[in-house]
Amino acid sequence: MAAKLTKTQRASALKELKGWREEPKRDAIVKTFVFGNFVEAFGFMAQVALVAERMDHHPEWSNVYKTVNVLLTTHDAGGLTSKDIELARAMEAAAT
Repeated sequence: MAAKLTKTQRASALKELKGWREEPKRDAIVKTFVFGNFVEAFGFMAQVALVAERMDHHPEWSNVYKTVNVLLTTHDAGGLTSKDIELARAMEAAAT
């Protein structure tokens, strides 16, 4: 099981992740991605789903038209871990 990130590790990771913010009620990070249309948003989700499945680490997310809301936390660790940061980085790459 991955270890929860320290405050210092969280702060450092969030500096690198554009637009992500802490969700303290869930010990998680969140971001809203907005695309040009539904097809782009769904394509992003499909691409990230393949990465998430390989990582065996799945996001909590929702899609409405061109908007994808994401929450990342590691359930078995009870909070934010390096797995969440790695998946967030993959999402950033997929969104560009």
